[in-house]
Amino acid sequence: MSQSKQIRAARDCLLSVIRSKPSRAIALALLLAWAAPADAHTGGMTGFATITISGKQVRYNLTLSDVPPGPLAEQMHLGQPGTTPDYRPLITAISEKIHLSADGELCTATGGQIVPPSAASVSLTGAVEFSCPGDIRKLTIRDDMSEILGLTQHTLAAIVWSGGSQQFAFGTDARETTVQVSEQAKAARGAGSFFPLGIEHILTGYDHLLFLLALMLRGGGLWSLLKIITAFTIAHSITLALAALDVVVLPSALVESVIALSIAYVAMENLLPRYAASRRWAVSFLFGLVHGFGFSSVLREIGLPKENLLLSLLNFNLGVEAGQLTVVLLVVPILMRIRSRSWEPVMVATVSGVILAVGLVLFVERAFLGG
Repeated sequence: MSQSKQIRAARDCLLSVIRSKPSRAIALALLLAWAAPADAHTGGMTGFATITISGKQVRYNLTLSDVPPGPLAEQMHLGQPGTTPDYRPLITAISEKIHLSADGELCTATGGQIVPPSAASVSLTGAVEFSCPGDIRKLTIRDDMSEILGLTQHTLAAIVWSGGSQQFAFGTDARETTVQVSEQAKAARGAGSFFPLGIEHILTGYDHLLFLLALMLRGGGLWSLLKIITAFTIAHSITLALAALDVVVLPSALVESVIALSIAYVAMENLLPRYAASRRWAVSFLFGLVHGFGFSSVLREIGLPKENLLLSLLNFNLGVEAGQLTVVLLVVPILMRIRSRSWEPVMVATVSGVILAVGLVLFVERAFLGG
């Protein structure tokens, strides 16, 4: 059974056993988490671009870890038995969907090349050269790749020229940016685009949301919940910074597997009454350190200079916190309301059981099946 079918089955099970209104609200929060895309850490699909400006020329280099089903995948003959993939349509897509304007005049795509997936890397890279009418002083970049790669597409871009660099996160709600090439870039402007990316990253990261929900289900009173959330925030902020700055780097497969294990472990604790909420903050901190490495994955891939990455890192982390706070403000009042209800232990056990099952499935897939 595929992961999407397993998740749908878990949803149906949860809906069939939870009846009371407050507990249905908890179930809704869980279902919203599961409704997110299967990619748990990128806020949808993420591409990584390096945009190099030199004189009148711009080289746009885009790397994709996957091409989702759709027109582009069909043009490439991906997933079609008996056919050899043709990656050249990516060059056409970049030429048509990336729009460059230098000092108000359009730049023209002049050709490109493909670096196909290999035994060493599953990533697909397309590089397109653009020629502009004159030496570039101000470059406007518009990215419409989401029109063919899906509305959840993001491209984390490093824009580089002699004497400066800037980063920007392109998405459906942030398709365009302008850089002043003639002077040192105002990094704060590009870094600001990472705030909404952080929000979307946590809100579409269903495994992080499941972990948060499992922590809060048997988290005790308001003070205990505050300690739990604070511990998680401090922990993942530390490792997010360390990993994004390449100070400490752990294998992605290990991080993803431990994240899945953390979901299952906390859900299992919820099913064992002898575990008190007084130590839950320590569990939150310990596994929060691991979740921080998961949060950092999209930022590390961009490979920006550290001095320019700091503002992006701060904005991304603030976005993650804003998204997390939104979830907490929705869930905590419901939990506080139902703490004294007679059916609360049944509700906690039911939801925790479903979270435990999902966590174990994710752990097996990530640790042993390469999912």
